[in-house]
Amino acid sequence: MQTTMPEPVVVGAAILDDATDPTHMLVARRKAPKSLAGYWEFPGGKVEPDESLTDGLLREIREELGVDIQILDLIVAPEEAGWQLDNGMRMHVYTAVVTSGVPRPVIEHDRLEWAQLTAAAMQSLEWIPADLPIVDAILKQLGGSLAR
Repeated sequence: MQTTMPEPVVVGAAILDDATDPTHMLVARRKAPKSLAGYWEFPGGKVEPDESLTDGLLREIREELGVDIQILDLIVAPEEAGWQLDNGMRMHVYTAVVTSGVPRPVIEHDRLEWAQLTAAAMQSLEWIPADLPIVDAILKQLGGSLAR
């Protein structure tokens, strides 16, 4: 009897400059694959089978950005399974703050920026399309709104 493995779960971090009164969010520009190169996204990646969502996120951020983070809040998705990505996977995104180290583009990215947490600043970035509803939800959850 053959069983199909569930799609991997992906986690992402909306890394804020401050836990209580954020004004900026760290955004990462992908360098690969070619179809996503140049687009902005939330740093993170796939959760390993033996990890919790938060343990996977802590590991991924350490690997991708060379920093440790404190996870704050889950960005609530429309479905419990998480945010639907274009590749069929589901992503869970958490707000977080850096607790040690200085973020740098170690693996997946060619550029990092602290973008202002405003609708105008967020709209000026060319996001991976599946991340746009998450950006809206972050601004809404943090008290702002991304007017389209």
